[in-house]
Amino acid sequence: MCVLSKLVALSKIKRCNIKRTGGPVAAIENFLVYEEPTIYLKVQMKRLLTALLIGWAVYSQAQTKTEKLVDYVDPIIGTQRMGHTYPGATVPFGMVQLSPETDTASYEKDGHYNPDVYKYCAGYQYDDKTIVGFSHTHFSGTGHSDLGDFLIMPTVGTLKLNPGTADKPGSGYRSAFSHQNEVSGANYYKVKLDDNNITAELTTTARVGFHQYTFPKSDQAHIILDLMAGIYNYPDKNVWTYLKVVNDSTVVGYRQTNGWARTRTLYFAMSFSKPFYQHGYKKYDKREVYGGFWGKFNQTKNFPEIAGRQIRSYFDFKTEEGEKIKIKFALSPVSMDGALNNMRTEAPGWDFDKVKNDGQQLWEKELHKIEIAGSKETKLNFYTSMYHTMINPTLYMDADGQYKGLDQNVHKADGFTNYTTFSLWDTYRALHPLFNIIEPKRNADMIQSMLAHFDQSPEHMLPVWSNSGNENWCMSGYHSVAVIADAVIKGNVNFDANKALDACVVTARHRDYEGIGEYMDKGFIPDEKSGVSVSSTLEYAFDDWAIAQLAKKLNRNDIYEEFIKRSENYKNVYDPAVGFMRPKLANGSFRTKFDPLSTINEGFIEGNSWNYTLFAPQDPEGLIKLMGGDKRFVRYLDSLFTMNLPDKYFAETEDITRDGIIGNYVHGNEPSHHVAYLYNWTDKPWKTQERVRMILPMMYKPTPDGLGGNDDTGQMSAWYIFTSLGFYPVAPGSDQYSTGSPAVDHAVINLDNGKTFTINVKNQSAKNVYVQKMVLNGKPLDKLFISHDEIMNGGEITFYMSSKHK
Repeated sequence: MCVLSKLVALSKIKRCNIKRTGGPVAAIENFLVYEEPTIYLKVQMKRLLTALLIGWAVYSQAQTKTEKLVDYVDPIIGTQRMGHTYPGATVPFGMVQLSPETDTASYEKDGHYNPDVYKYCAGYQYDDKTIVGFSHTHFSGTGHSDLGDFLIMPTVGTLKLNPGTADKPGSGYRSAFSHQNEVSGANYYKVKLDDNNITAELTTTARVGFHQYTFPKSDQAHIILDLMAGIYNYPDKNVWTYLKVVNDSTVVGYRQTNGWARTRTLYFAMSFSKPFYQHGYKKYDKREVYGGFWGKFNQTKNFPEIAGRQIRSYFDFKTEEGEKIKIKFALSPVSMDGALNNMRTEAPGWDFDKVKNDGQQLWEKELHKIEIAGSKETKLNFYTSMYHTMINPTLYMDADGQYKGLDQNVHKADGFTNYTTFSLWDTYRALHPLFNIIEPKRNADMIQSMLAHFDQSPEHMLPVWSNSGNENWCMSGYHSVAVIADAVIKGNVNFDANKALDACVVTARHRDYEGIGEYMDKGFIPDEKSGVSVSSTLEYAFDDWAIAQLAKKLNRNDIYEEFIKRSENYKNVYDPAVGFMRPKLANGSFRTKFDPLSTINEGFIEGNSWNYTLFAPQDPEGLIKLMGGDKRFVRYLDSLFTMNLPDKYFAETEDITRDGIIGNYVHGNEPSHHVAYLYNWTDKPWKTQERVRMILPMMYKPTPDGLGGNDDTGQMSAWYIFTSLGFYPVAPGSDQYSTGSPAVDHAVINLDNGKTFTINVKNQSAKNVYVQKMVLNGKPLDKLFISHDEIMNGGEITFYMSSKHK
């Protein structure tokens, strides 16, 4: 029935109550109150046309209201040069990261570290011309690495079990590829393997990698499973591997490795959509002193199991033109049965597109937590940054809640989701503070995971850099304490806060860990005791301040007094004679030989004194006073951004390259991420606005080489998100965010509590980088900070921009 006919029919009813059903007809029905027919037709007909137009407008708007944000995710960003991101498929915080490997660089070369391996922290480099295969675990953006487990490669023709080399790809199973035939998106990757004329497609659930390979017609089609391949690989990295053929379409197994994670075992279950007609293995083990009596069998072909250190296996098929063979590959940190159950739970069927779409809907939900207005380039940068912040930390437990803990025992996560991949030297700065706004429940679960780590730790310490039920002790500081303090200060607690404080204190009093004893006794770490004595002293002092804030919040005054005093230890390594933080000897004198520009052997980890001298984010006022006052401090900051740092000063530091440097300011590594905001504590806060708007387009671009440094499991991207919105957490453990200069045109943060915080930007342009005034919830904001509660309570802030500073 048309709208008019229905209206006439309804007019015969003197009065009626119409239930709202949706669409334009319902809009009209709810709009009208029905009177006598004659009066109704004469009086209301004019309203009909208006109502019809309104109805259609409202209906159309409702249908187009939600923008598809996954279209602005480009995982290729950061895959070239220093970003160390990967282009493959994953769901938010998923345990599986299914992505291509483009080479087989070894960690070791001629008995020494091979610097070429650094390029392959994520397994993929955009400039490479071949793909070796597709593995199921990857770090995103790190400057050291591991993983690359269970590499799969489809081939046709003569079986080759060696990967070959980049200069001679035909010598092995690798294949040439072109970026023209490559598609990378949220939870989807597709590429044409040119040498075999096979199209590879990848997608995932949280614990299952889903492969789809489209083959040509062949009587010699193979799926290779390489249990030897890995990232940061070396000949003895595999401790043991095992594979069992359950039937002609199901395989299970595990691999134990000794890499960055020292004692790591990962189990798998592999299911094929089509039965293989034969299978086999090849072992590449060194000759063992003892091998048992397995020589009674021919284990190389169609044998039900194989075990050893270095194994490659293959599964053979006959395929028709365009035939698709699908593989589901589930992971478990606990057992092969756990992997099988994860597969049954998350991917019971064979609908590749459904798994892909379901994962993309998970990404849509996460990306919509912040909705922005801006140019296409801005949206590509922003939502790819959002994507990169939501890859790590990663899920680390089976569907039934079981996981292998730091003590190598099996535990069950009770009342929380267990996570791993805590790159805390990086992520305490902005990633975890971002989670306290847009992922509060998840961040609280991450802290519960850290506390479980502490309970299982033989050393009785919170995580420093942990992955896969292992602590690898990478980098410095004990920054778990800052993550915990930040959450408690901001009211994001689903754990025992006093127990968490106790764990922080025990960790910070661990005298035999990296100079803590000397730090406690002397107030600094002597240069003779550590090659990173100065940076560790500075980082410990910040962490101690965070512990003090947590203790203050919990009314633990004795702990507060102890650690607030320790937090001033940063002053003990400042030499007023030269104006820099510098190495100090055990006798209290400063080391004579010293170069504040050099990043090597000067007492700092991945940085120089020029940058690290500014690392006291817990006490900017005290730092400014220590360095000679406002005028000198501003001049120091200006010089940092404008001077030239010659290459020789960072040539031996692989985490610092020209890509991430502006003047002498190193944005491509984390210790300076707060520095541009320090102008807010001087009489020239407009320079913060100027600097951050300069950094954004220089360090972040929607291109393969668009990241100025390692993304470091999302920290670089978190800096971009905060700064683009107009504020930044200079000191995690405080409830304040320092304001800057927003780069978006408009933004809405959709909070988990149902409220929204809106960022309005007036007179936005590339030239209008200065903030003339800010208005918070209708009232002038006369300070350079907003509080966490002001965000979480909902409301709006308006920035009025200009091309001239105040």
